[in-house]
Amino acid sequence: MIIAAGSSEAALAFLEVGAVVLGLAILARFAGRIGITAVPLYLLAGLAFGDGGIAQIDVSEDFISLAAEIGVLLLLFALGLEYTESELKDGLRTGVPPGLVDMLANGLPGVALGLLLGWDPLAATLLGGVTWISSSGVISKVLADLGRLANRETPAILNLLVIEDLAMAVYLPVVAALIVGGSTLATITSVGIALVTVSVILLAALRYGRHLSKLLGGGSDESLLLAVFGIILLVAGGAQSLDVSGAIGAFLVGIALSGSAAERANRLIEPLRDLFAATFFVFFAFQIDPADIVDVALPALALAVVTAGTKVATGWYAGQRIGVGKKGRLRVGTALIARGEFSIVIAALGADLADGPELGALAAGYVLVTAIVGPLAAKLAT
Repeated sequence: MIIAAGSSEAALAFLEVGAVVLGLAILARFAGRIGITAVPLYLLAGLAFGDGGIAQIDVSEDFISLAAEIGVLLLLFALGLEYTESELKDGLRTGVPPGLVDMLANGLPGVALGLLLGWDPLAATLLGGVTWISSSGVISKVLADLGRLANRETPAILNLLVIEDLAMAVYLPVVAALIVGGSTLATITSVGIALVTVSVILLAALRYGRHLSKLLGGGSDESLLLAVFGIILLVAGGAQSLDVSGAIGAFLVGIALSGSAAERANRLIEPLRDLFAATFFVFFAFQIDPADIVDVALPALALAVVTAGTKVATGWYAGQRIGVGKKGRLRVGTALIARGEFSIVIAALGADLADGPELGALAAGYVLVTAIVGPLAAKLAT
């Protein structure tokens, strides 16, 4: 009887999860047909079938939650693979001034809106992070789809993305420590440990990354996939045990790999990344009541309009610094409009705050708008 009951429960779980994944496959194909990223459609699906949606799917929350967390790790690992050691150094050398402009021009509107809505300063700071960070995943796909990877203005885009992604290695541990709270000394200690941990992992990645790549690159595809996946989980788990975002640990693992090992790892991990990342976006939206989205629709739309303008201005400045013409500067700016994975990760950090539900809803609506408008604007900016 126990076995039968267990088999029945497993069969139901398989049916539910299978239906969800098949639905995501249909959405991904539709997104490809109309030329946009699938992220907004995943968020809409989560809203439709989550809390307060048109039909709630009762899938195993523990399973979906774990799959979603793995999705974050693989997304950030894949982003880390995009950067070589030379690109990182070049980005840090030439991208800092535009990076500072980017942070102020695009982060402050989010902070200001959060404070105007009456949120506590920490929730407002998280909203500033949501509006600050462009989606490296969406942008890299758009550039590839439009054939602009070799364009003269593309280094300006990549340098800004490098600065943003590395800044997250500091931003996420700091806000995570502040969310945990406690005494001033405890908070300062947590922030200090987090920053030291990130610095150690980054230095180790840059210094010993070639040795790691050489060690992993000699085996079969199967051994490489298992080794990389295991290292991602171990580093992320170790980082989280020290109150550092596991996603940043995964990002730094991606930076550590280079050469043929990085290329093979990217090819092997891509299907897993797409599967678990889709789960992450759906799970995030599962927890948001669509009625909350309606309540923040106007602020989300206004914020999207303002920060689309500030991103274009930031891109214009970054392109101007490397001598790109006016059309190229416009292409830089429009390419940066889309927000995505990092914005959702940041909003998810604040889920347990007093203003967490409002933050999540506003972030979801905001990402929906920018993830659709950004690629379309980039396509029109020829």
